[in-house]
Amino acid sequence: MAKQRGTALEPEEKRRLNKQNLSKLGGIFGFLMPYKWAFFGGLVFLLFSSLTLLTFPYVAGKLIDTAQGSAWIVTDVNSIALILIAILAIQSVFSFFRVWLFALVSERSMRDIRQALYSRLVRLPMTFFDRRRTGELISRITADVSQLQDTFSTTLAELFRQVITLVAGVGFLLFNTPKLTLFMLGTFPVLVVIAMVFGRFIRRLSKKTQDELAGANVIVEETLQSISTVKSFVGEAYESDRYGRGLNRVVKVALTTAKYRGAFISFIIFALFGGIVGVMWYGASLVASGEMSVGELVSFVLYTTFIGGSIAGLGDIYSQLQKAIGSSERVLEILGEDTEAEGGSKAGRFEGKIEFDQVGFRYPTRPEIQVLKSISFLVNPGEKVALAGHSGAGKSTLIQLLLRFYSSQSGEIRVDDRNVEDWDLKALRSKVGIVPQEVLLFGGSIRENIAYAKPDAREEELIAAAKKANAWQFISQFPEGLDTLVGERGVKLSGGQRQRVAIARAILKDPAILILDEATSSLDAESESLVQEALDELMKGRTTIIIAHRLATIRQVDRIYVLSEGRIVEQGSHQELIQEKEGFYANLVRLQFAD
Repeated sequence: MAKQRGTALEPEEKRRLNKQNLSKLGGIFGFLMPYKWAFFGGLVFLLFSSLTLLTFPYVAGKLIDTAQGSAWIVTDVNSIALILIAILAIQSVFSFFRVWLFALVSERSMRDIRQALYSRLVRLPMTFFDRRRTGELISRITADVSQLQDTFSTTLAELFRQVITLVAGVGFLLFNTPKLTLFMLGTFPVLVVIAMVFGRFIRRLSKKTQDELAGANVIVEETLQSISTVKSFVGEAYESDRYGRGLNRVVKVALTTAKYRGAFISFIIFALFGGIVGVMWYGASLVASGEMSVGELVSFVLYTTFIGGSIAGLGDIYSQLQKAIGSSERVLEILGEDTEAEGGSKAGRFEGKIEFDQVGFRYPTRPEIQVLKSISFLVNPGEKVALAGHSGAGKSTLIQLLLRFYSSQSGEIRVDDRNVEDWDLKALRSKVGIVPQEVLLFGGSIRENIAYAKPDAREEELIAAAKKANAWQFISQFPEGLDTLVGERGVKLSGGQRQRVAIARAILKDPAILILDEATSSLDAESESLVQEALDELMKGRTTIIIAHRLATIRQVDRIYVLSEGRIVEQGSHQELIQEKEGFYANLVRLQFAD
């Protein structure tokens, strides 16, 4: 059953602690192997630290007995107090090295996981990104890895420490005070079972509260994202009422949860302290009968405190491990994805001839819709052709197939008479330059954005490319010049400036094939003139494919291919196609210039 929109998942998608799920967590241990000696060293210091601390209650009990006149290895209380201080000091040294070694292992291994994840992500095919949301992928490399980091730096160490404390503590108690220990162990399981059953019921109610709150938050998210729509339809009051109803449901469930949680806490306090009273009563009886000393009773109480803390801590550790398994599952899922195919021809000479031969295509995410139907056309080296047609006709899809973002289901695409699937991906894409309609620059400097096409480019090359792109005239006016920061996604530059930076980047790449996605369609007249000059410079001597939105800009191309519903319905020069009065292209021109 599909999850209702707006409902919360289990926190971090908890998983059961069974053999199969623990093996997923084990898959992450591979990243710890380079640091295995530091990890084992941390475990050794953890063991010493825990065992050293467990001697504290025993020696503290002897301090009480010695004060009452009983004999021990050391006969004065001052010496025993110094032994207690020494125990704490030694334990502190062990704890320091334990924490430092686990931090070293977790920080370095999580760095390796993040690097592996990111390297895998950027090499995955476009079909993968079609199925995933960007926010989800960012969550995997941030929240999921942080969850694993907490597990390997803190949770595992705590798990080992609590288990050692629990096992060794009970062992000490059974050895020193067997009767009182067995009495305590007889009452403890009953409390634990009741607490677990009640706790599970409380968690279900808490989850219901989270679900209701998530549903209310969805209302806020949708409203703020579509605030213009809300205002244009005068929907403020309706949305406020809708959000209010959602919050009322949250309050109702939360109050029910609080009622049961209050009852649960009251019971636990009564039962826990009742159990302590029972144990203390039995211990006092043993002291009164001479079967146990006061010091041994004090040791018992201290050990019980340690053990109780360990049992309480194990519940939280169990929850953390469940979350970590969910995180490891998602991380390993990406690491297990197949990357884009590597290998193929790396022919040094690249002419730029392109041929589509009976190409058919459906997007993997929309297999029921055939986007391209038996497309065939030829672009000779150095030719300039345009792809025209309504939005959704398949123009951009042709470019994505040429770049091998996707593979066609039928037909063949050839570049320089070689099947595009036989080309090495890097070799193919390095010879194709794109100037998109909407340029998204990286958030660094202008220099970094232009040099993205050729990271080792010299200063003179960058300036020459900027001049050819008509970009140097505005770059040189900035106080920082090429080192001017463009802001996130290039927001500090105007549309025309961003386009010219993108053209400079394409000029620096020096591609044999150039793709222009109507780079001037959203610019003002002055910017369009400057960008068009730069594009004319860029197109010289290159095979160029122009995706045409504004038909006035493609009059000078060698050939126009007109697409409709995934087919080429017309082809020819602008003059030839405009002569066909009833033709598809002529109709497009009339519609665009009707005003």
